[in-house]
Amino acid sequence: MSGCSEAIARRFGDGGPSAEGAEDNDLIHRVLSRKTVRRYSDRMPAETLLDLLVACALSASAKSDFQQASILRVRDQEKRAAIGKLFPAMPWIGGAPVFLVFLGDARRLQRIGEMRGKPVANGTLEGFFNASIDAALAMQTLILCAESVGLGVCPISVIRNEVDKVAAILGLPDLVFPVAGLCLGYPQGEGHVSLRLPRSVTTHGDRYDDSALGAGIDDYDRRRNALHAIPKEQHRSNAEFGEAAFYGWSEDKARQAAKAEGAAFPPYLRAHGFRFD
Repeated sequence: MSGCSEAIARRFGDGGPSAEGAEDNDLIHRVLSRKTVRRYSDRMPAETLLDLLVACALSASAKSDFQQASILRVRDQEKRAAIGKLFPAMPWIGGAPVFLVFLGDARRLQRIGEMRGKPVANGTLEGFFNASIDAALAMQTLILCAESVGLGVCPISVIRNEVDKVAAILGLPDLVFPVAGLCLGYPQGEGHVSLRLPRSVTTHGDRYDDSALGAGIDDYDRRRNALHAIPKEQHRSNAEFGEAAFYGWSEDKARQAAKAEGAAFPPYLRAHGFRFD
């Protein structure tokens, strides 16, 4: 079995198509094997390396070459501590050697329009969508490049739950918003490869078809539980939903999604230049 086939088996474990017969590729193998890292050594990545990784991030694809991503590195320890204090369940926000915030920046294009005497109204749904995707692509590119040189990362989307406070700490102006934070450093410990949904559920041919979703999710729940069962102390909202006879991934995610996150995000955006026309 090729290295990539083994990585596919670890990632999906569903007996689906493998890469058997395909030429091994180091980048593909790394992508298939990537892990989220929440524990870091004290070793600080070199500034030259961080600068290189940011350059890689900003080389990612960008909608119409508008380039609506910005990256903010939080160096100030008081600011790091203030953001970390908002999310006490995630001590890695304050403890990681490096903390970056990836910003959707719809402001820059609007300012360029003003500079060139061609008014641009970029607080639209299209402007928000384009800036969000640009920032997400930049972050994912940095993640893959960072992991290729032995660094580990943990994306932090929860900062949008406290967007008013985070934006105030970072001094974000109108039309600039956080898409996610990113902890970065050298890993302390191995971590594990997270089993992904079966490709029979997430990939489609010619037309969208989720008729087999129930069976696919039930099978996935059982396989994932056998590898990494969710500890009882981490079961969500038992007081509201009761104790589940079987608490798998889908039960956990349904409970999490039933308590909608990010309620502060839409009003924040509307108060800071977005109309979503």
